[in-house]
Order: sequence, then C-alpha cells, then structure tokens
Amino acid sequence: MVNEKDCTKKLHAEGFRYVYIWQDAPNASYPDHTHPETTAHVVLEGEMTVTYAGQTRTYKPGERFDVPAHAVHAARVGTQGCKYIIGEQ
Repeated sequence: MVNEKDCTKKLHAEGFRYVYIWQDAPNASYPDHTHPETTAHVVLEGEMTVTYAGQTRTYKPGERFDVPAHAVHAARVGTQGCKYIIGEQ
C-alpha cells in the first residue's frame, strides 16, 4: 500500500510544485492530449492503462509513471476506477 503522505513529500522534494489526489470513475478515458508541464502519477487504488511514445502499459497501486511536458499520451481507467496522486512541475 502506498503511503500518500510520504509520496506527496517525495514529489515535492523532486520539484513538483503542485501535488494532489485525483480520482476517476470506472472506465473513464482521456484521449490523446498533452500538458504544458511534466506530470508524475502514482496509482493508489485501481488501475490505469497509459499509452505514451508508442507503448501501452497498465499501472497498478504503488506504480508510478511520468509524462514529459508537451508529450502526447492517452489513458484509460480500469473497471474499478482509479485513485492516484498527481504531481505537476
């Protein structure tokens, strides 16, 4: 199980200015999009499948993925929904 407080501290220490918890409903999806800043995502509950740089991978609790600024990516949430920490630089 991921310790939310420790994870938040770690992201702040890595230079992520905004760190918050987000929760998506089951089967939510985000088509191809970008962000103006680098983002870090740490899954707390559920699963999220991310497509980035031609690769698709499913992330489970305790796993982290980072997306560079302006990188095109897409995401699909699992059937149980997904709760995760987001860090924005």
